[in-house]
Amino acid sequence: MNEEIILIQITGQDKEGIVSRLMGVLARYDVHIQDIGQAGIHSTLSLGILVRVAEQHSGSMMKDLLFTTSELGENIRFKPITLEQYEAWVSRQGKNRYILTVLGRRLEARQIEAVSKVITEQGLNIDAINRLTGRQSIVNPAEKMKACIQFSLRGTPRDRGQMQADLLALSSEMNIDCSFQLDNMYRRMRRLICFDMDSTLIQTEVIDELARRHGVYEQVAAITESAMKGEIDFKESFTRRCQMLKGLDVSVMKDIAENLPFTEGVERMMSVLKKYGYKIAILSGGFTYFGEYIQRKFGIDYVYANELEVGPDGKLTGNYVGEIVDGHRKAELLRLIAQVEKVDLEQTIAVGDGANDLPMISLAGLGIAFHAKPRVVANARQSINTIGLDGVLYFLGFKDSYLDL
Repeated sequence: MNEEIILIQITGQDKEGIVSRLMGVLARYDVHIQDIGQAGIHSTLSLGILVRVAEQHSGSMMKDLLFTTSELGENIRFKPITLEQYEAWVSRQGKNRYILTVLGRRLEARQIEAVSKVITEQGLNIDAINRLTGRQSIVNPAEKMKACIQFSLRGTPRDRGQMQADLLALSSEMNIDCSFQLDNMYRRMRRLICFDMDSTLIQTEVIDELARRHGVYEQVAAITESAMKGEIDFKESFTRRCQMLKGLDVSVMKDIAENLPFTEGVERMMSVLKKYGYKIAILSGGFTYFGEYIQRKFGIDYVYANELEVGPDGKLTGNYVGEIVDGHRKAELLRLIAQVEKVDLEQTIAVGDGANDLPMISLAGLGIAFHAKPRVVANARQSINTIGLDGVLYFLGFKDSYLDL
């Protein structure tokens, strides 16, 4: 039996029942659906149906579709597809798929143009573009706006390293964040997420706050900054800073914990991650007392940090207890927790801001530098610098419609 392949394109006002009516017509002619896709923007419809139909029925089928769409007030076009064209399209199905996520406070045409140029230069095809953030009111805009779109791409980048570099440059120049990920089952099945604490979950370094109460803030802050930039060894800097806290009354830790400045988006992100069953860990070069406080607040599963030694007089001795949680230890802990939870490393996420977070960021399936130092951003494949920590959710593929809890 001779068959025709026809692409049917319907556009117009979106309304209920359109697909049902069209499929009713196609069903009468025993049509095979080769592909179907629909998108809606601002109450308008764009629907495409690729069909295979017996040659003797194609004319009647198209006539009935014209009558039906006219009744519905929609526009319809037919485009014949040759068998060679169809097979060429099918042959592209085996190519790699990637997801490119672009987010910021707002997205403008110039930013999307720049990202699209990078995509084109790398020889990738855009299969779809989806909006992940909700619609924003013009009259009553949100105080801290977020805009995020997701490109579904097909093909193989000509030079993935260069593409990453180009996207990083755009992020810096145009105040956007870009995440480029292979679209595989691991990306869709992330299960374990590990966070740094200081300057990631909270907008401070707790050791600096302790130093402030002890009158040695400037000295400690200078060492902290140098360590986060990777200029001095973390263990050395940690030991030196702890020694400066000698004699501080341990009671001040409670007051600091109860007044921690949480990073924008933390509460929203934690509630979503818990709702969807993620295991959450804090892997911190800070202190256990504060990590456990945050653990109780958000129901976090694991906390690994450093323990300050307290003397019999209730004051800090200037020493610490046990092994220091440095960059190397963070990576070890991520691997260990993944084994305990029976999670493949490709299903893990690591988020941090400092040089001591790079080992776990590099090890995780998805490593994200969050409002990080330049060296960290340069060595991480993904980074968020424009919005709050709930931006992580968009890199995981969540849409705002999933997040309204």
